[in-house]
Amino acid sequence: MSKFLELTTALLLISTFAHADGLGLGRDALPEEIAAWDKDVSPDGTGLPEGSGDALTGEEVFADKCAACHGDFAEGIGNWPKLAGGWGTLDREDPVKTVGSYWPYLSTTWDYINRSMPFGDAQSLEPDEVYAIVAYILYSNDLVDDDFELSHENFAGFEMPNAEGFIVDDRIETEFPKWVGEPCMENCKDEVEVTMRAMVLDVTPQVESGEAESPSPAAADTADEAMAEPAEPVEEHIAAIDPALIAAGEKVFRKCKACHLVGDGAKNRVGPVLTDIMGKPAGQVEGFNYSSALADMADEGLVWSAENLKAFLTNPKSFIAGTKMSFVGLRKDAELDAITAYLTSLAR
Repeated sequence: MSKFLELTTALLLISTFAHADGLGLGRDALPEEIAAWDKDVSPDGTGLPEGSGDALTGEEVFADKCAACHGDFAEGIGNWPKLAGGWGTLDREDPVKTVGSYWPYLSTTWDYINRSMPFGDAQSLEPDEVYAIVAYILYSNDLVDDDFELSHENFAGFEMPNAEGFIVDDRIETEFPKWVGEPCMENCKDEVEVTMRAMVLDVTPQVESGEAESPSPAAADTADEAMAEPAEPVEEHIAAIDPALIAAGEKVFRKCKACHLVGDGAKNRVGPVLTDIMGKPAGQVEGFNYSSALADMADEGLVWSAENLKAFLTNPKSFIAGTKMSFVGLRKDAELDAITAYLTSLAR
């Protein structure tokens, strides 16, 4: 029998079997097999496994599993995405879309982390670890306090800031009918000219390593004002600070501990020791290698007054363009007041 006849006979037998019994391939999936693949989580919490995790635990897991790409504070490293910050930027030409500023449902965060993270080791996290990481991301976006615990029981009740920022895609009903049928072929242009092109998306960093961004006019004005302010004696204010505000500031300082230390015997880490900076000239901590951008502002007379510190911590990269500090900033005025009071209380 020729190879052609052998192939024809085989195909005929296969098609006969397939016709007689469906496709003739495989079997029905077992319920437990379907459950292993069915990981969908809905905005109302449907599909979530039992479990819980708090933000402080999440900080530890995040540092171990996520920070290499997303930064200690979820601020993103290089071209890896930011997960925190971006508040109030969605109306700009180049919005910063993070979990806190853009994502409408918390279930999207949980589902994506559970399915796809950590990068290169997907689905290695236990449910409690995922809950803790999501809680820490919420904390990094100033949406919860550090003692917040997320669980399958309270998940559905958490509403994201941009939950109302999306609309139903109704183009199939509202637009599609306009573009079907016979073309009018009237009043057409004589020729078509390309006058504009789509803006290049931010898929690669715009600033090369070691090259500082040019400060915006607003940032430059803020920096000029900072240099013009005389330093106020810190000692006069320490006694008048509310102890409760200092305690609140010590709690806020937990966000800083990954890079900064305070107190007797403290040593420089990724950032300088902050024990005695209030009311003092910037860039003076011994043994720390400051960015050239901060060093330049220090040479021009920058002093860490309460006003300057708050402006810096609100948006570090705006206040000092080119700073090495990766923290995205504090969003709440109460936190800014508290951490300023805490650092002031550490002045010697």
